[in-house]
Amino acid sequence: MKHLLVPIDFSAGTDRVVAAAARIALREDAVLHLLHVAPPDPDFIPYDAGPNVVRDQVAEDLREEHRAIQQLADRLSADGFQASARMVQGATVDTILAWATRIEADCIVMGTHGHGALHRLVLGSVSEGVLRKTQCPVLVVPARVAT
Repeated sequence: MKHLLVPIDFSAGTDRVVAAAARIALREDAVLHLLHVAPPDPDFIPYDAGPNVVRDQVAEDLREEHRAIQQLADRLSADGFQASARMVQGATVDTILAWATRIEADCIVMGTHGHGALHRLVLGSVSEGVLRKTQCPVLVVPARVAT
C-alpha cells in the first residue's frame, strides 16, 4: 500500500491540496497522512502580555488546529479513504521531512502560496525547502488557479 504525506497549513489552498491528494489516493489505493506542523513554542513573551496570557492563547490555537485536522481526516474517512491526522510542533521543513521518512512516504503532496522572489528571499519557502532536501517525489499544488 502506498503512503501519501499531505502537509497542510489551513490556508486558502488547503482544500485544493487535499483534493489533489485524494485523487491520487483513489487512483493508487494510498493512505493519506495529513500533517499540520505548528510552530515551536515561542522563544519570547511580548512585553505587554504576561506568560499565562500567551501560553493560554497558544494552547487554544493548538487545540483548534488539532480539532480542524482531525475533522478533515474524519471527513476523508467517511468518504471511504484511509486517512490519519497528526499535528506536530517544530521547524516546518525538517518536521515534514522527518514524517515523510517515518511513514515511508511514496509522495509528498503539498501546496505553495505562490509568493514572489522577495518573499522567498526574506522568509523562505516551505515547498522549496522540502523539494531541495527530500528523497521522495513531491507534488506541489498551486494555491490559486491562474486566470
